[in-house]
Amino acid sequence: MVIQRWQSLLLLIAVVLTAIFCFTPFAILGQDESISLYPVDAPAYLVLNIATAVLLFISIFLFKNLKLQMRISAVCVALLLCSIIIGVVLTYTTFTGCQIVWTGGFVMLAVALVLTIQARRLMKKDHNLLRSYDRMR
Repeated sequence: MVIQRWQSLLLLIAVVLTAIFCFTPFAILGQDESISLYPVDAPAYLVLNIATAVLLFISIFLFKNLKLQMRISAVCVALLLCSIIIGVVLTYTTFTGCQIVWTGGFVMLAVALVLTIQARRLMKKDHNLLRSYDRMR
């Protein structure tokens, strides 16, 4: 069996990574690694990440409406970028004395961002292929 729509697999991996991020620490307090900051500590930040994961999950099943799937994927790219930026800002302004854990949560968000961008590129490629077939008819 050959996977025909790689973008669905990429989006699924992005959903899993974004969901896992909600339960992993993204910062530690000072040099003491026993106190970690989770997205649960900032409820609005947690809601942003859950909404992003839900939108990514919904976009997997919109393969019949390629334009809408591409739009939702673009929104997810923007939300993932905002999530990374807000997480960095939260770490250095709201929770003073914290350091970002680069081996933890933000790496997952960055990988999810790259996977979503790649999935969107594959969607665009499919869209262009379908348009070329419509021109031939």
